Amino acid sequence: MQPRLKTEDIRGIDTYGLKDRARGWGATLVGIADLELLRGIRTEPADLLSGFTRAVSLGVRLSDPILDAIEDRPTPLYAQHYQKVNALLDELALRTSLALQKAGGRALPLPASQVLDAENLTSYISHKAVALAAGLGWQGKSLLLVTPQFGPRVRLVTVLTDLDLPPDAPLANRCGKCRVCAEACPAQAIRGVNTTSHYASREEALRFQSCRDKILNEFSKLPHITGGICGVCVSVCPFGSKGGRKGGKHGALKKR
Repeated sequence: MQPRLKTEDIRGIDTYGLKDRARGWGATLVGIADLELLRGIRTEPADLLSGFTRAVSLGVRLSDPILDAIEDRPTPLYAQHYQKVNALLDELALRTSLALQKAGGRALPLPASQVLDAENLTSYISHKAVALAAGLGWQGKSLLLVTPQFGPRVRLVTVLTDLDLPPDAPLANRCGKCRVCAEACPAQAIRGVNTTSHYASREEALRFQSCRDKILNEFSKLPHITGGICGVCVSVCPFGSKGGRKGGKHGALKKR
């Protein structure tokens, strides 16, 4: 039986700390976001962040062989993997929220992948925006979170809390002049515009309707593909791709 998690234990990630516990439960990446960095962000409901000061961002790494097999469309294996990872993220969020509550705080776990607005494909909050504030990575030209370790090959979930956890610092954008995701996009939806921190609007980086139409009107009708998924820009990003890992054709980032 594990000892009761105290507030001081959470602060020390080496002694029953929150990050160590989350990794033990299956999280690959864990970061703490200061919600002051996210004030004004679109949420559902609009007052979702009221009463909370921090967000725990949890990431699970996706399978490299599954992503490496994606070329110009999602595969049935990726569709199944996507669902299983989302289920794991929801369990991680629940476990994390229970630990935070044991420490005396309030905690609100948000679903990893529940679409509330089918037209705009939005949910309670952008998990990517939270992860960006929590220092897990930066916003790539595809609008995905790009981590230095795995590129965009991660799925994310968020837990809101009022415990005064020390926040992590955001990372600088490292995409530079790279246009691999824009060139590979089957919908030609990625504009290839860079940002130092985050885009002012989704349309600044992405032709959203083109992306949405490709996913919902074409890919979702493929055999054994459920949900709004693609995976091409996830697969080709040099920070996570097979070529990037092995120094292949996408590996020379500094030359882009």
